[in-house]
Amino acid sequence: MRVMVIALVAMVGACASGGGDPDVSTGSSPFPVERGTAERPPAQSTGFTAPPEGPAAGGLDFGRWRQADPATYAPQFQTQVRERFAGQNNAELRASLEANGFRCEDERRLDCRIEIMERQCAFDWYVVLERGTREPVAGFEQMCLGANR
Repeated sequence: MRVMVIALVAMVGACASGGGDPDVSTGSSPFPVERGTAERPPAQSTGFTAPPEGPAAGGLDFGRWRQADPATYAPQFQTQVRERFAGQNNAELRASLEANGFRCEDERRLDCRIEIMERQCAFDWYVVLERGTREPVAGFEQMCLGANR
């Protein structure tokens, strides 16, 4: 019983001794305060629109991507991209992908993407062609918040 009373007194003493927020003005915080240094969020959206379920205007078939299992959809998407765009150079591949709704950058490699948010899920289609390679790498990723899709 004495041990419990001593423990209770110690806990009350610890709470009463000011275990609250540190006084930032005295420099006691381990984290520096740099107000106003965070980057502003983008003023506009990314401008991507969701691709159709089925063929796009440029002929690439996105299939039923909303209900797709990424583990099976991603390899099928890569196979379709490789077959459809086989033998195209960077400029031709870029034009073809942009006709299907992709946004492309061509700095060190050709990198084309569609990135959207729908409900609580982020969807990302990508096609990358490294310099000196013949076949593009294509993929699809989906990340959802929470347990429900």
